[in-house]
Amino acid sequence: MLPKSGQDRQAADTHYAVALVPAAGRGERLGPGAPKSLRHLGGEPLVVHAVRRLAAARSVAAVVVAAPPGAADTVRELLAPVVLTAELVVVEGGGTRQASVAAALAAAPTHCDVVLVHDAARALAPPGLADEVAAAVRAGHPAVVPVLPVVDTVRQVGADGAGSSTIDRELLRLVQTPQGFARAVLTEAHAACPDALTDDAGLVERLGLPVHTVPGHPSALKVTRPFDLVVAHAVLAEESGVQDPSSGMAGSRT
Repeated sequence: MLPKSGQDRQAADTHYAVALVPAAGRGERLGPGAPKSLRHLGGEPLVVHAVRRLAAARSVAAVVVAAPPGAADTVRELLAPVVLTAELVVVEGGGTRQASVAAALAAAPTHCDVVLVHDAARALAPPGLADEVAAAVRAGHPAVVPVLPVVDTVRQVGADGAGSSTIDRELLRLVQTPQGFARAVLTEAHAACPDALTDDAGLVERLGLPVHTVPGHPSALKVTRPFDLVVAHAVLAEESGVQDPSSGMAGSRT
């Protein structure tokens, strides 16, 4: 049955997805310190930035965060003032990313038919990206990932590093998050795979299902190493329209 009015149509397009945020990783490549999701960017932990933007997406009805072991209460206190328009659930994460996603999925509200999985390390992904992914899932795609073109030349090398060949980068894409899934599909994919993979779309591929792509966003960069944190600071400064001390240039709104 079709919505009867424009207002009804708008309501039908909002608050139907649950966003899962695996945030239990230690972040060893970022250097010593707190778990990666609790490292600060612009005065706030990465997980706060990530969840704030997810909760601002029109499609998101609830956010479930898999916190670092022993830090669920801390994460809940950090996020309570941030998630004002969506339901917030915080659970303790597992020893692997896949275990954390599974724990969050088990705690997700059952009324959400679309599931987004988003890395806390991609703290600056805009709300609109979550909406694009969720809409593509709702349009009938079982799995959807945002992607960016590869701009560097890529070479494939042998195990010993001696032989190499150039790969056509026009056929390659860099995968980002949030990734989106029909809930039943993601549940089946996790149940069917005992391996600790780091990409949920890869789990779905093992079921023989196609993975659809939508354009990604440069701001959805992943903070993995110290240099990435410097870049994220610059992106945040540009968004805020303030002076970025690392570049000596004023940011601007676009």
